[in-house]
Amino acid sequence: MVVGTQSVHVRRFVAGLCEAGQPVVLLTNTSEPLVQHPLLRAQQAVDFAVKRAWRTPRVIREAVQRWRPTLVHVHQANSVAWHAARALRGTGVPMVLTLWGSDVLTLPARSLLHRAMVRHALRAAAAWTADARTVLEAAAAVAGPGATPVRAWIPLGIDELPAVADTTGGAPGNASAPTPASPPMARERRILSCRLHKPLYRIDAIVRAFAQVAPACPGWVLEVAAAGEETPALKALAVELGVSGRVAFTGMLDRDTLARAYRRSALFVSVPASDGTSVSLLEAMAAGCLPVLSDLPANREWVRDGENGLLVAENAGNARKSGTVGLAGLGPVLQRAVAWWESGNWTGAAEANARLIAEHATLRANVQQFLAVHRQVRQAA
Repeated sequence: MVVGTQSVHVRRFVAGLCEAGQPVVLLTNTSEPLVQHPLLRAQQAVDFAVKRAWRTPRVIREAVQRWRPTLVHVHQANSVAWHAARALRGTGVPMVLTLWGSDVLTLPARSLLHRAMVRHALRAAAAWTADARTVLEAAAAVAGPGATPVRAWIPLGIDELPAVADTTGGAPGNASAPTPASPPMARERRILSCRLHKPLYRIDAIVRAFAQVAPACPGWVLEVAAAGEETPALKALAVELGVSGRVAFTGMLDRDTLARAYRRSALFVSVPASDGTSVSLLEAMAAGCLPVLSDLPANREWVRDGENGLLVAENAGNARKSGTVGLAGLGPVLQRAVAWWESGNWTGAAEANARLIAEHATLRANVQQFLAVHRQVRQAA
């Protein structure tokens, strides 16, 4: 049984399990079908709101009694896992908990109640998985002494990128076995941002940094894909900074269009204040983009500054003390990335990144690691 909110990550995880031959029952917060596969036995809508503290565990327990799963795999140590942990108490059914990053990195700091909720879920789980080792370390700190779950570093991994036509001269690739990245000069002078337009992802810092370097980078454009609550303000910011003619807001992209965006872009930039391993980062690396990233522990697990990408340090001093960390150095780092790409010396690192993703970050391969954790937990139960 998989328990998690309506999300592309949950959808992909369930689809991956089914493709690997594992029957699944899905409890999620929508009746809209997330996955179409013969091995998805059922999908049931569940309300995971904290205010449903008594009703939701009963619903989950009733589903467990009906379907009798040998294991329940929960996504996120938030209210979803809190409800599931209480539902499974006394049933003998073990719980595997996949951590997404913010659930243990930021949620416990919101209040004592949030910290207690996350801690309860962590201590109830027989195993934790995460796509970044730093997330597992943070989980251990929140759970406290005595928590001894199986701990596994398993990126959810990326899907095989669609084989779309590449009109810029780049070689098509795919995430399960990426072809070597096309020569840098075959791509467009394009910087791609495709994270959601929410404060966490600091898209405004990207627009400001591009405006800073644009005069010295003729021919370069910034593509701001995705959308969110900050989209109108971001468009206004581009106008205010005088770069609206060189910033393309392309909205939410379907899979084929996003694959094309990766393949035609020279640089990929993602600078959230907190993050686990981003699927978009893995996709960009598989496609050969030069990654420019905030200097976070999870990003350092994939990118070594100056070797296969560039990292941007947070501002020090007053900005950090006030909690409004910033990225004053993003402009200069973007300038370095442009120069690296323009030099033609990026090709070798791009090919190395594609191999790294093929070996360690594809959904097809990593589902087998999840299934191995499931077997280990079942044997210990």
